[in-house]
Amino acid sequence: MKIFGAAEKMHILQFAESGQLEPRRIAAALRTSSEDVTQTVGLSKDALQRRTRINSDKTQRRLREPLEVLNKVEPRFGSELTAYAWFRSEPLPGLDGRTAMQLVQEGKAGQVLEYIDAVDAGVFA
Repeated sequence: MKIFGAAEKMHILQFAESGQLEPRRIAAALRTSSEDVTQTVGLSKDALQRRTRINSDKTQRRLREPLEVLNKVEPRFGSELTAYAWFRSEPLPGLDGRTAMQLVQEGKAGQVLEYIDAVDAGVFA
C-alpha cells in the first residue's frame, strides 16, 4: 500500500476497478474498513452487499464526494491519513460546527468544497 507524500495527491483511479469506485480500495488507502467508508459517506452496510448497489449512481457519487474533499485538503496536511482525520473530526467554523464528514453524510459535499475554496481565498483566515 502506498501512502502519498505532500507533493502527490490521491488519484481517483487508484480506487477504481472496471470504471467504478471500490469501497475496499478506498478503505485500504485510508487504513480503515469498507464498512467504515460506507458509514463515513452516509451509506448503509447494504450498499456493499450487492454489485448493483455498489455500481449505482447514488453509491458512486457518495464514494466520490469525500475523495474530492480529501484531494483538495491533502496538500495542507501532508498525508491522506491526516486529511481523513480532519475530514472526520474537525468542526468547520461557519457551518454550525459540523465536520466535513457530517456535511458529506447530509449530501452537502458542495458546501465543504466551497468552504475550502473560501479558506483558500482568505475569507475564513
